[in-house]
Amino acid sequence: MTKKVFSNLDPLTQQIQNLGIDSWKDLLIYVKNMPYGRNANRDDLSLVLIENKGTCSSKHAFLKEVANQNKIPNVKLIIGIYKMNESNTKIGKILTDNNIDFIPEAHCYLNISGERFDFTTRSSNFTKIKDDLLKEIEIEPYQVGEFKIKFHKNFIKKWLSDSNATITFEQLWAIREQCIIYLSQGYL
Repeated sequence: MTKKVFSNLDPLTQQIQNLGIDSWKDLLIYVKNMPYGRNANRDDLSLVLIENKGTCSSKHAFLKEVANQNKIPNVKLIIGIYKMNESNTKIGKILTDNNIDFIPEAHCYLNISGERFDFTTRSSNFTKIKDDLLKEIEIEPYQVGEFKIKFHKNFIKKWLSDSNATITFEQLWAIREQCIIYLSQGYL
């Protein structure tokens, strides 16, 4: 990751510069150190800085959009579906309590010059989920909302069908939501 001074005058870049951040490397560090949490509107990427928080989707979509606006090369926004479990994601004992080994979880991260990076939290490290990846696709920032949710839900429905699971989609999704709430309460 090379140091890159921002040159565009788009609103996101102006927000960044107003915070005294003038390089790509400094922005990556700043975003990684922000708290984890859902933004009020997942389609408004400016809320990452305004609310000083974000999820894997909002933080990485924000970074990809800044890269696009400032012509920072070789930055891809990725949705990876991985086997979320209690050892690779700090979700407490929610899965154990529900007799589930893992849930296919959609996670966003960046691929920069062929290397994967996770800026979700201070302690995020892509290697924690690397061996549990089930699928990866490249997306654009505007796809972290409705598209990502639909892609994730369809993946889980197919996975449940293929594995002849006895749990319903609605039950599994509710357990997943418990995991996300747990993560949002600062256990990351």
